[in-house]
Amino acid sequence: MQLVNPSDFHIEQLMTWFSNETELSDWSGPNFRFPYDFTSFSEDLKLSEFCSFAFVSSNKNDFLAFGQYYQRLGRCHLARLIVNPKYRGQGIAAQLMQEIMQVGIEELNVTECSLFVLNHNEQAIKAYVKQGFSVVDYPEKLALDHCLYMVL
Repeated sequence: MQLVNPSDFHIEQLMTWFSNETELSDWSGPNFRFPYDFTSFSEDLKLSEFCSFAFVSSNKNDFLAFGQYYQRLGRCHLARLIVNPKYRGQGIAAQLMQEIMQVGIEELNVTECSLFVLNHNEQAIKAYVKQGFSVVDYPEKLALDHCLYMVL
């Protein structure tokens, strides 16, 4: 499996992984438009601002997951991590996070990683804790009341 730059094909596929606005906003955070089209979805992903990746199989035929990172508070901040619904429960999230963290830590020259997760997203929280993340206080007011800040 490997990280590649997301193509239009990957974005089009990613758009199909959400069946309603709640699923989208739980993943994307605030300010992501719904309903969306290719243009609005691509713009809202902020592909030019965040380092973004499609996680693909070794032969590049299967689009397994998507994720982003950027620098926030001196850490490699993971964002919009998602596994293709067809491949969930196979340990891909852990591999995706490891790959993105390795690239982000090196590229940003930092030693820690962070992420936001909604407190009702128990499956994601379990995956993050398994990777070694723990909930800490965020030093500023969060835009969402039910959002947790986790650091590794």
